[in-house]
Parts: sequence; structure tokens; C-alpha cells
Amino acid sequence: MDSRTEGLKPQCLVRSHDRLGEGPCWSAREGRLYWFDIKGCALNWVSPDSGEAGRHDLGLRASAAAACAVGGLLVATERGLAHWDSDRAALRILQPMALEPGFRTNDGKIDAHGDFWWSTMDDDGGRRPGRLYRTRRSGETEPIIDGVNIANTVTFTADGRKLLLADSQAQTIFAYDTVDLSRRTVFAHTRGETATPDGGALDAEGFLWNAQWGGARLVRYAPDGRIDRIVPMPVEQPTSCAFGGPDLQTLFVTSAWDGLSDADRHAQPLAGGLFAFRPGVAGQPLPLFEGTLIHPERLNGR
Repeated sequence: MDSRTEGLKPQCLVRSHDRLGEGPCWSAREGRLYWFDIKGCALNWVSPDSGEAGRHDLGLRASAAAACAVGGLLVATERGLAHWDSDRAALRILQPMALEPGFRTNDGKIDAHGDFWWSTMDDDGGRRPGRLYRTRRSGETEPIIDGVNIANTVTFTADGRKLLLADSQAQTIFAYDTVDLSRRTVFAHTRGETATPDGGALDAEGFLWNAQWGGARLVRYAPDGRIDRIVPMPVEQPTSCAFGGPDLQTLFVTSAWDGLSDADRHAQPLAGGLFAFRPGVAGQPLPLFEGTLIHPERLNGR
């Protein structure tokens, strides 16, 4: 294990009390960390430098985002792809999409080429399999991978050649060859444990940081899938993580209280909060979404 594990204690940055916190996304342009409360139908934000924070009622379930070159966020929602206008604090559906009844969006991230990948899942615990979609810079959205019950992690290597995708129901993180997605190998798994792989982020050294639902921990995996570090969390259900800050050296971690008993919630008063710590390594920078799906004239209402 890496000795840098010692002394790492994630601190609660925002007591947001999210029922299902997810989808942390750093906006360098705004100096803000955004994240969702999926089941609370809300978008949260915090400016780490000033400590200012806010929460917006979206009126629908949204779960994943990418920062846009024109400003704001491209957002995956249960009604389709949308743009979050940070200046107006408004969400506009740009590409309506009817999901199968009972389904919602889940994880998502932009790849090295600037395409946005996002997943859907059965909100009944992933009982029916969902899909992974890709929205190209051209605006075209297409299903890419079927048969994933609870798609999480959705993280790409810096060269764009490998997709790390977890099926949380199978407690497995798979590595896909992005040139030929039929080529899939097991990257890591937690089968036989209480911990389940959830959302993740790659650092500048090519290691995957993975939040593990039910395990009260973050795990840093080496590029070959071996465990490099384990960082304990003060809550049982961390859900995802993202690097941010001006130097990308802060790791932000979302969490959830959904499914916890009253006794467990009492024992974990910070469940559903946003956590942060500096892991001693910078994050992998992510490109902005510059796709033609988002046109400045449309965003301005012309």
C-alpha cells in the first residue's frame, strides 16, 4: 500500500443531506464543484475558495454532467439532455428523450475526445438492465452498451483507449477497449464483500479512485487493477468522486442516506454530505463539451 494513505481523512465540506448524492463535476470556469441529489431532484454547488454554496430545485431527476465551453453544464436527465445555465440558474432541455418507464439516468462523464457518455438504469434497484449512451460533439446520441444493470464509474484513460465501467449489481469494474467495445476484461471486483463499486475518477498517474457503496471507503486502483490505497470514509455510502480546485488536487466525494435505517442515519449524521480531501496527487484534466448540441443562440433564446 502507498504510504500516502496514512493521515488521509476526508472532511465534510457541505452538509447537503442528499438522499442520493451523485455526479460531481468540477467547473474550472466558475471555480465551482457541482453535484446532484438524484432522488431529491436537485443540483448542488460549492465554491471551495469562498465557501459559498447553493442548491437548486430542478423539478426532475438528473444525475451526471460535463462542463461546457459556452459555460454551464451539459446534464443527463430523465427527460433527456439539458443545459444548465449557471448565470440564470435555469435548466433547459435541448435533446428530449423518452426513457423506458421506471428508468432514470445514473452516471456519466466526458471522454478524451470531448464526447459525453451517460447511463440509464431501472430505478427499482437495477432490476432490469440499463444502457450506456454516447452523445457525440455532432449532437448525435446513440446507445453503446446494453445489459448493464447499474452502470457506474464511466471513466476513460487519458489516451481514450480504455473505458472503465462498473456494473454495481455485479460488483465488478470492467475495462473496455473503446476501439472494439466487444473486447471486455475484468479490471477489479468486490464480489463476496459488502462494498460495491460506484462512481470514480482517474488521477494524473492513471490510477482509478473509486467510491464504494456499502464499504465506507474509497479505493485507489493501479492501472493493472490491483489495490493501491484504501481511504476510509465516515459514511457507509460514498457514491462518486471528482477532482477539482485550481490545481485539480482536491478530491470531492458525494454520498447518500437512501436506504439507511433510522438508526444508521443517526449513527452517520454526515450521510448525504459532500466530502473533500487532498490525496497527494492531481486529477486527470477533463475536456469541455464543445458539441453542436449546444448553440449559443439557442441558449440565449434567439
